[in-house]
Amino acid sequence: MNEAEEIVCDVRTSMKYVVRGEKATFHAGDRSKSYWPVDEHDVTIHDVRPIRDRLSFDRNGFVLADEPTDVTDFTDQDELARYCRQTEALVQRLTGADKVVSFGPMIRTNAGGAHGHNQPAHGAHVDYGARTVADFTRDLLPADEADLRLERRHMLINIWRPIVMVESAPLAVCDASTVSREDLFDSEVVGGLGDFGRRSLWGFNLAFNPAHRWYWVPHMQPWEALVFKLFDSDPDATQFTAHSAFEDPNTPPDAAPRQSVELRTIAYL
Repeated sequence: MNEAEEIVCDVRTSMKYVVRGEKATFHAGDRSKSYWPVDEHDVTIHDVRPIRDRLSFDRNGFVLADEPTDVTDFTDQDELARYCRQTEALVQRLTGADKVVSFGPMIRTNAGGAHGHNQPAHGAHVDYGARTVADFTRDLLPADEADLRLERRHMLINIWRPIVMVESAPLAVCDASTVSREDLFDSEVVGGLGDFGRRSLWGFNLAFNPAHRWYWVPHMQPWEALVFKLFDSDPDATQFTAHSAFEDPNTPPDAAPRQSVELRTIAYL
């Protein structure tokens, strides 16, 4: 047995899917108002590290990048803006995009007292689809440029990074090549991305299919980033990388709260 085989950490746990055929409405700031009919299934979540070098956006919809950042205070607006520029450059490098913009940075934690907006999202979902990507494109770009960019290929890509090593509530991603369009059902997020007054955001929740193959990064470190594609305007491209926080049954009772930062980007090719 080689060293890589010795450290493989697959886990068996419960994943929260949506009931097939149901549209969910998620109130990010007040989750008690949500309608999210849960269909739980036990799944195996595979350690991604042994196959990380074989992953690609085109084949799997996600990659694990070694991408250190010198930003440490994500609550400082100037530092957060600098992190956004760094992350846009990462996505541009990975995709070869002509232009990349970003929006919706969020810090997540499962520490006691965390606001609903900032808590990890437990439930397999894809945020967002074509409608919301077009909305943010028109928010972020001049009207003429937005129209031109939306006529060409573009992708919505999420970048998820730990602020400290992940000890609890880790993130799982589902290999997009195993997700069928028939497994996706409309979702509406009300008051999302930390803004109660924000217009609704439109995406999908995932219904169970035994073909799904889930992955995670055990003890994920701050210099690592999960980069995953949520939408691609090319209908034939691999896309819809569902993801969810989950409970690792091996989490010790004294594990530190999860602290992570995520950023959505739109890459225009």
